[in-house]
Amino acid sequence: MKFIILFICVPLVYSEYHSFKTAYTGIRGLTIAEFSAVTTLDDHQIDYYDSNIKKLIPRQDWMKEFASTEQWKEDTEIREKLQQIYKINIPVLMETFNQSVGVHTYQRMYGCEYDDETEDSQGFDQYGYDGEDFISLDLKEDRYTAHVPQATPTVMKWNDDKTQLTSLKQYYDYECVYWLKRFLELRKKDLERRAPEVSLLQKNPSSPVVCHATGFDPSGVSITWFKNGQEQYEDVDLGELLPNEDETFQKTSSLYVSPDDWKNNQFTCEVEHQGETIQKTEDEIKSNYRPTKPYFTILCVMGGVIVLVICIVVHIIHKKLSGYKRVSSREEIYSDKSL
Repeated sequence: MKFIILFICVPLVYSEYHSFKTAYTGIRGLTIAEFSAVTTLDDHQIDYYDSNIKKLIPRQDWMKEFASTEQWKEDTEIREKLQQIYKINIPVLMETFNQSVGVHTYQRMYGCEYDDETEDSQGFDQYGYDGEDFISLDLKEDRYTAHVPQATPTVMKWNDDKTQLTSLKQYYDYECVYWLKRFLELRKKDLERRAPEVSLLQKNPSSPVVCHATGFDPSGVSITWFKNGQEQYEDVDLGELLPNEDETFQKTSSLYVSPDDWKNNQFTCEVEHQGETIQKTEDEIKSNYRPTKPYFTILCVMGGVIVLVICIVVHIIHKKLSGYKRVSSREEIYSDKSL
């Protein structure tokens, strides 16, 4: 394995195979941050820390809620301690390799890979010095392996720490996949939450039919009307993109046709967002118009208000109660050791 100090943002790819990785990098001899830490989910950054900013920053919107937990503070403190450990370890390595000057790097990359179709998983824990393999953890043999002679004294010392080895094996066998799944779940819920909710709205039979898309993010969306399968350009009024209070967006497209046109033709509204398509047809039109007694409409409206209030209350309670349980000592696993 080659360690490369490059963090490239790539598009999210949703397959059956997933990865959860953390990389620590210590640098000596350059003016950039002497220590940085990056966590990725499916090769896409989800958090970032370096010795200049001294803060752990969420790199995805769906990580912001997690960033408000006590665990996030603990992870920040762990990285602050690691910053000092790496600062000490690099001069030790330079002496081991008979180096006195120059730019040098010390890295650790660890995590797990998981196939949610077969449920197979594999952990890994690797160290590198100046871009070359230095030490790796053999999870089958439950021991560290030296990749260069200079690493042998360190490997002997680390292999004597049986308690640490047991904790690491437990982490890679169980906890790493647990957190991988939790972050996948957070990402999935965020994507579902930010997909558009589409409705067809009409005040009365003679009013225009409004195709209303709301609650989506990012803002790119297209709304198209079709008449008998052919795109409808005439009698269509496309509204402006508007922001919602929860940082999502909404947009409308109104179709002005007579009631007879609706009876004699098939009209469909199609909304496209992030590669997903949602279609609504005539039988899904929502309207306040009811040719019935007034009190029935009043009861329906009151019922809708009550349901809305209940949904809001449930959402607030769920948001307060949602948390992230602790499986084992994070510092014991995520922290690093002196050489």
